[in-house]
Amino acid sequence: MANHKRGEIEATLDGERYRLCLTLGALAELESAHGVGDLVALAERFEGRRLSARDLIRIIGCGLRGGGNEMCDEEVARMTVAGGLGDYVRIAADLLSATFGESANPPAPGSASG
Repeated sequence: MANHKRGEIEATLDGERYRLCLTLGALAELESAHGVGDLVALAERFEGRRLSARDLIRIIGCGLRGGGNEMCDEEVARMTVAGGLGDYVRIAADLLSATFGESANPPAPGSASG
């Protein structure tokens, strides 16, 4: 079970339930992937409310790895969810919200770029 006070969420991917968490290591991985120098810049990047499909893969992948699941982004990219794009966006939004608070939510389904 996810502990929301620790920034954890639960999500169903490929029909299996996972715990996701953006640990410090996961956040450092996201900083590097997005070419930003600190957590404030990372949060500002996500507050822009424009995410690509690659962003969703990275956020979900970092959350999975932070939650103790050993898988690379290529494996994450092949995972499916029941609700399509909307579910991927919701998972990323929930994870960012659990980590940074409500201000870092990505866009609503249908407005993600890719």
